[in-house]
Amino acid sequence: MSESHLREQICTLAKSLFDRGLTHGSTGNISARTEDGGLLVSPTGTSFGRLDPGRLSRFDTTGNLIDGDKPTKEMPLHTAFYDTRSAAGAVVHLHSCHSVAWSMMPDANEDDFLPPLTPYGIMKLGRVKLLPFFLPGDPSMGEAVRGLAGKRSAVMLANHGPVVAGKDVEAACNAVEELENTARLAIIMRGINANVLTQEQVRTVVAKFDVEWDA
Repeated sequence: MSESHLREQICTLAKSLFDRGLTHGSTGNISARTEDGGLLVSPTGTSFGRLDPGRLSRFDTTGNLIDGDKPTKEMPLHTAFYDTRSAAGAVVHLHSCHSVAWSMMPDANEDDFLPPLTPYGIMKLGRVKLLPFFLPGDPSMGEAVRGLAGKRSAVMLANHGPVVAGKDVEAACNAVEELENTARLAIIMRGINANVLTQEQVRTVVAKFDVEWDA
């Protein structure tokens, strides 16, 4: 994909997320690999609803900012995924309401943040790691992701928001939406003896769709 097309795609998909309430105000950030191995990143303090393709932060292959506005302060999150997951072509971080609410639950599972409610949550996300609370912009967030050694494509920052890596921008956006929707379902079904997927059903989905799961 040409860089100009990628710039437009980032802004179009970011606006779609914003318009549907998946992030708000100037929250969230998004990045994508360019054809030459560099990065395009949403600038700091900008709204997903009003990203300008021409003002995206542009990094070269050595991580130097070469064009555009000042990047998001949460770059360590993005670079951690790119450095530990060779297949990552995009990273999306949102402040989505239901996933943040689910991270506050006293019985939230650190290794399996999302319960196995639908096959699609498993297919698009694998197992989601719940990370502890960090101050916004704290480089330790990136170190926590690096500590997973590329074994998870999605993490949840407690009291903050989800971060998901995908093969491209569209895949990452679809996956982070699946995370938010699964958290919403979990909240709706909380306190109900719901028929979640059995371990055998989970294993079948994992095998059928070649999902990273045992990490």
